Amino acid sequence: MSVATRVTLRPGERVFINGAVLAWDGRGSFDILNDVPYLLEHEILHAQQTVTPLRQLYYILQTMVLEPDGMETTREIFTQTMDALSGAFSNAEILAGLAAIRWQVAEGAVFPALKMLRTLVPIEDQILGRNKHAELRIVEAG
Repeated sequence: MSVATRVTLRPGERVFINGAVLAWDGRGSFDILNDVPYLLEHEILHAQQTVTPLRQLYYILQTMVLEPDGMETTREIFTQTMDALSGAFSNAEILAGLAAIRWQVAEGAVFPALKMLRTLVPIEDQILGRNKHAELRIVEAG
């Protein structure tokens, strides 16, 4: 049995759980007692924000979490994207992270793969010379 995950939301914040969107009208928290993927609203990347290869990969993984009914098609896109990205990067940390992400997704652990990918985006930004305070930054939930 997995350990419960406590999710704390601010007034007006939304959470996406296994394809459902829950809106919160006040400050509060709840526990998720089983292993189910979820994303907080501030962790969602919008299509127009997919301006780098790793952000495109993030969007694909996010789609797997938010739209589980389309998993088969999204998984095909994921595989094609991973094949392309593996040949596009030379940074050892990114390549190791991509290998871990590929393994996690193969094991059905899409949510941990998303968390891993969030750690790679700042490295990609540095390689591309992007400002770390850029508007399109993915922020780690705290």
